[in-house]
Amino acid sequence: MGKQGAEPPGGPRGAGVGAEDFGLRGPRGWAFRSVSFRAEPGSLVAITGPSGSGRTCLLLALTGRMRTAEGTAEVAGLDLPRRMAAVRRISALGHVPGVSELEPALTVAEHLRERVLLRRRFNGSLRELLRPARARAATARTRIDAALAAAGLDTAALPKGERTAVRDLERLQALRLSVALALVGGPRLLAVDDTDLKLSDGDREEAWAMLRSVAASGTTVLAVCSDAPEGAVVVRAGVPAGASQAPGAATADAATADTDTGADGPGTGPRPEQGAGPREDRGPGRPKAPGSGEGTQADDTRDTAGRQGPDDPDGKPGKKAEDDTEGAADALAETGRS
Repeated sequence: MGKQGAEPPGGPRGAGVGAEDFGLRGPRGWAFRSVSFRAEPGSLVAITGPSGSGRTCLLLALTGRMRTAEGTAEVAGLDLPRRMAAVRRISALGHVPGVSELEPALTVAEHLRERVLLRRRFNGSLRELLRPARARAATARTRIDAALAAAGLDTAALPKGERTAVRDLERLQALRLSVALALVGGPRLLAVDDTDLKLSDGDREEAWAMLRSVAASGTTVLAVCSDAPEGAVVVRAGVPAGASQAPGAATADAATADTDTGADGPGTGPRPEQGAGPREDRGPGRPKAPGSGEGTQADDTRDTAGRQGPDDPDGKPGKKAEDDTEGAADALAETGRS
């Protein structure tokens, strides 16, 4: 029997994703609660809800980058929040403001080269590191070309080709680049925030067509959006009415009747608090931020069940109540590298 979460034979394939009464609590209360759904490998999952409903927190929690307070989730057979580090290793982040952003001053080529180097440093095998430099370069170029093709980014059509600075890219082109960077590592789960933000109707259709294509190739896609596209598994973030006392009913549905038929195929709301984590993309020379793709074993075994302590006779919060508040702040500070 293969190891849970390990890359399947024949290359990366999509990860099945599911949650039951999933909830995350922060210092200001519940970011989201009572989220339940299930999506097959290779599905396009649309996380919807109004601004402030916890959409981004849910996206990060499902990719092992935020620690939840109640309920459970499962990604490729890996339980959350217990196996957060393992989930981070098989997932990648596209555009997520404040967590995984493009550097405006860097060019397209510099972003791609940096991502390949980071992958080689943190995810590459010893055998790959021992290969001749020319062979490694050829493999890296193949990965880059495949990722660009999957994201639909034609660098030849850019004003200066791969030398075009990110600040000169249009919104849809920047989105395609962020997706391409995430796909360089061959993840089983891709997460994208603000998918349809500031896009025209035509660009929005192209963006969803791109993500459908990625999902059809086998990589499961989680996408935060205002309006879910047709054919996606729809997950509604937020806190259901009356859920402050107890988890409510399931909050996921499907845009069409057969959203759970995605087959396996080949294949990193409220924002985290300021200072919650590093940006995924950095320019040359910037220090490597911890926790962006690999985690420690402590992430897999740390107890996440928080309980509210009673007040003392003077009316001040007890030690357990203080621990719960600190633990909630830690939850919003938990991010990882795609």
